[in-house]
Amino acid sequence: MLAYLIRRLFAAAVMLVVIILVVFSIFFLVPKWAGVDIATSFVGKQADPAAVEAVRTKLGLGDPVFVQVWHFFKGIFVGRTYAAGGDVTHCSAPCFGYSFRSEQAVWPVLTDRFPVTLGLALGAAVLWLLFGVSAGVLSALKRGTIWDRGAMVIALGGVSLPIYFTGLLSLAIFSYGLGWVDGKYVPLSESFTGWLGGMILPWVTLAFLYAAMYARITRATMLEILGEDYIRTARAKGLKEQVVIRKHAMRSTMTPILTMLGMDLGALIGGAILTETTFSLPGLGQA
Repeated sequence: MLAYLIRRLFAAAVMLVVIILVVFSIFFLVPKWAGVDIATSFVGKQADPAAVEAVRTKLGLGDPVFVQVWHFFKGIFVGRTYAAGGDVTHCSAPCFGYSFRSEQAVWPVLTDRFPVTLGLALGAAVLWLLFGVSAGVLSALKRGTIWDRGAMVIALGGVSLPIYFTGLLSLAIFSYGLGWVDGKYVPLSESFTGWLGGMILPWVTLAFLYAAMYARITRATMLEILGEDYIRTARAKGLKEQVVIRKHAMRSTMTPILTMLGMDLGALIGGAILTETTFSLPGLGQA
């Protein structure tokens, strides 16, 4: 067990190093190879050449590649100091460099915006699990009925419609038209009701897409499980249908659903860019 744990930790460390190298290459080496001056992009094309050179010196863009990589790794674990002439800036660990967009250290930007994306992802996940799984189970149990067809038509529409279209439509109807919600994001620290009102539409918009996918997958999985031998055996023993569904079929159905949930939440925490852009949420997708 200890040997397995050590191997897994070593593999995770190697993967972390590879990811850091890939990220460094994307943001620092690829633009250089493409002929793009990062310093000029940072301060603007109309900036004074002296200002461009100061930024290049401060970020260490003129250093050899291996020196830049070393400073990048060092900054993550012990912090980094950026200096150009009399301008000295210290970036505390973990230092992932400076954001060209916000012109500040990346880590504080991530910590400020992460709670917004986390709240968006978790709230939407609760909704899509509640409605998506319920619709899929009901559709499987009522196979061939109007409930089945109606649920699958709605699910097909949810999968087909782009998030930005659903988001803009919900804003037009429920915010600008009916005025039921404000549609503007308010930090949770300022007002719980304001935060809730600003998050309802993003939650519903994001959940609509995922609920549609989960409904279709839940239906297919449930139908497959209901045809398994152990389900027929449980029914043959005289167990009530509710017990068969709840204790046997649902348990097996939820296994792939929970696996998908873990992957989808990981992807969403990376930044639900379209949803955050549509509703002007200050999350990771807008960092």
